[in-house]
Amino acid sequence: MDATTLRAMQAPLKDRYKSDPKSAFITLRAQGTLDDAHIACKVETGRALAVAGLHPATGGSGLELCSGDMLLEALVACAGVTLKAVATALDIPIKTAKVSAEGDLDFRGTLGVDRAAPVGFAQIRLRFDVETDAAQDKLDQLLKLTERYCVVYQTLKSGPPIEVKLQRG
Repeated sequence: MDATTLRAMQAPLKDRYKSDPKSAFITLRAQGTLDDAHIACKVETGRALAVAGLHPATGGSGLELCSGDMLLEALVACAGVTLKAVATALDIPIKTAKVSAEGDLDFRGTLGVDRAAPVGFAQIRLRFDVETDAAQDKLDQLLKLTERYCVVYQTLKSGPPIEVKLQRG
């Protein structure tokens, strides 16, 4: 896809969102069901069933997916798609690109071994290895706009309020 095709594809959406801002708001959903036999949750991904379980560092077998890994995978997916879209829109030729994310966890917090230890990622590092002949100023703009428009990155960075409820089914 080139910049012209991308702009043509997105133009009607942008026009509609400008004229009717409420039409730009959607609610994404995810659902899961607890496994009857294991400490696991079956998550419906839309393409397949993903079974998430305990990480081996918390007693898991390693056979199920780790939700922490899934979070990093979502970040990589979103950042990669965003980078590609921005590069396409700016006519920045990319020969190859690899996106990677890693995050540091202290499992003492997750297991309740040390109440002072944090639960969750203490730090996440997102990295793009890009092969291109583009000038550095173009790459700086590519990174800046990728950060700006990557939904998962911005969500993690901004920490929106999260409402949690427990109700009887």
